[in-house]
Amino acid sequence: MNTSTLKGGSYDPARTTTGGLTGELARLEAQAALSFPEELRILRELGVTESSTLLELGAGSGAVTRCLRAALPGLTIVAVDIDETLLAHAEGTGAELVVADAADLPLETGSVDTVLLRYVLQHVPDTSKVLTEVRRVLRPGGRVIVTEVDTSCWGIAEPSYPEMAGIHAKVAGAQRAAGGDRSIGRRLTRMLRADGFEDVVLRPFATTNDDHPTEAFAPHLGPQRLEPLLAAGVLSFAELSLAADRWNRFRSDPDAWVMLLGLTAAGTSPGPAA
Repeated sequence: MNTSTLKGGSYDPARTTTGGLTGELARLEAQAALSFPEELRILRELGVTESSTLLELGAGSGAVTRCLRAALPGLTIVAVDIDETLLAHAEGTGAELVVADAADLPLETGSVDTVLLRYVLQHVPDTSKVLTEVRRVLRPGGRVIVTEVDTSCWGIAEPSYPEMAGIHAKVAGAQRAAGGDRSIGRRLTRMLRADGFEDVVLRPFATTNDDHPTEAFAPHLGPQRLEPLLAAGVLSFAELSLAADRWNRFRSDPDAWVMLLGLTAAGTSPGPAA
């Protein structure tokens, strides 16, 4: 996930992983580094160039902002997040930093070429409010690009551990109870069409340990994300211990293989391109 952008969202950076905010800052950096090369390929295919003005909604600590700046140094970036403390860590990225609610942006109508929402909408209770505002700030013919997951097809791990299914269901249930939705990936294209976007496309991408060390997948597969749920009473100590044991088995298996699947949907703002 990237961060919160809307009041009442299901993401709390201080209660997302082991180590509170410090741990979450490290997790966001590791998450961005793992899959950004594939995401960048899709961004370029969708028309993001160094001459573009890109609004990054839910920029959080600037983990992806820094990746964008390194890959596209001429890109004009406006980084928005509702969490002022988190956004302060994006200082030095060269982006314009704006503290704002994604459903009420202090930006002019038709002022940006591209809006990027990366692992954001899964935390938003009313996605239509955000997408309506996104359509307003996009120029005619501009692109919205949304990257998400879906809990039912997040990827493949071999060996797999069926005994973890109940734990994963509790994680998804806790996010749902907080107003989020880890099954949002399957609805991305329909959401964009329903909110008035045209030429909607879906571009899945995969990241595997053929290209990255297995340890790099710890932010997704390790027990760190589960520890706050123990404190919240969602998981038991026995369940957390099981998750830690299975991760240790996986990481020590020389034949273990993992593929994480991301889903990127994009749509065009109505009207002729500028």
